[in-house]
Amino acid sequence: MANLRLRDIRKSFGQTEVLHGISLDIPSGAFISLLGASGCGKTTLLRIVAGLESTTNGTVEIDGRDVTHLPPEKRDIAMMFQSYALLPHLNVAENVRFPLRMRGIGAPGEQRDRVREALETVQLGHLAERRPRQLSGGQQQRVALARAIVSRPKVLLLDEPLSNLDARLREDMHVELIELHKRLGLTTLFVTHDQEEALSLSDHIVLINEGRVEQEDSPTEIYTNPATPFASSFLGAANLVAAVVEDGPGGPVARFEDGQTLPLPEGCHLRGPVTLALRQEDIGLFAADETLPDGRATLRARLGTRVYLGARNRYVVHLGDTRLRVLSGADRTLEDGGTVQLGVDPSRIRVLPAPDG
Repeated sequence: MANLRLRDIRKSFGQTEVLHGISLDIPSGAFISLLGASGCGKTTLLRIVAGLESTTNGTVEIDGRDVTHLPPEKRDIAMMFQSYALLPHLNVAENVRFPLRMRGIGAPGEQRDRVREALETVQLGHLAERRPRQLSGGQQQRVALARAIVSRPKVLLLDEPLSNLDARLREDMHVELIELHKRLGLTTLFVTHDQEEALSLSDHIVLINEGRVEQEDSPTEIYTNPATPFASSFLGAANLVAAVVEDGPGGPVARFEDGQTLPLPEGCHLRGPVTLALRQEDIGLFAADETLPDGRATLRARLGTRVYLGARNRYVVHLGDTRLRVLSGADRTLEDGGTVQLGVDPSRIRVLPAPDG
């Protein structure tokens, strides 16, 4: 295990700057997710840590040692690629052994012991003699993981390793990665565009937007208290609604374009134009004549499209000219085009500065 420190990492390709001075302190044994949309720079940052890409500016330190200009094999890291990159002519055991042979780590007997230990760690010891083509996608993924940990690296780098798996296998691998990290305690940097993966696997999430750190925090904090409109929309796909904050009889209220108002959380100090972040699961959907639970504020809206999701429905509702997405139980069936009530707990509303504010 080792701590990882990045200082003012910048990267340009020609005249295009793709990383704009990223600095991170990653403690020993942490599982950190670099989360962001495709093209935001997260994989470029991972490759810089791995030594597969040079920096335009900035330093990379592992356990206090500056490794910025060292080749990958001198950094004591291991990287698992999205494609797994297994060698088809070698069996499972030899694929896992490959980095030990290439780097001259240990005598042959020690190498065999390390391979056996790594395969047992990922529960594939019984498949040591098979070739990659004889394995399922999930098994190939675990072989690649065994190969990454066999050298006992100080830092483990994972570049979207689950993206090629189907939904069920991804769920299974979430559990396996969590359990593996608990057993080995490796400092891990995990790149993903999938918010569910980042939330379920990480100790800490670094949200990257266009080559800059948008927000970094624990999964719980970054989900429940997004600091910017981008963070709100990316994590949980919150509805972002323009409103104007005014002083009401009982405290601040948000006034929408159609004239309706909504009380805001205590302690809201913003006034004037704002952006409200309303998560889909935090908006209750009720028929026009239903009585709302205590503590819920009411907005009236027109019901639009319903999308069936199995255990839940996603409804699109219209608040004036503003479209909102609302999650509701699959047993709720309301008539398209009809008037509905939206029940909102004021404490669940995030009030953010307007984009030009």
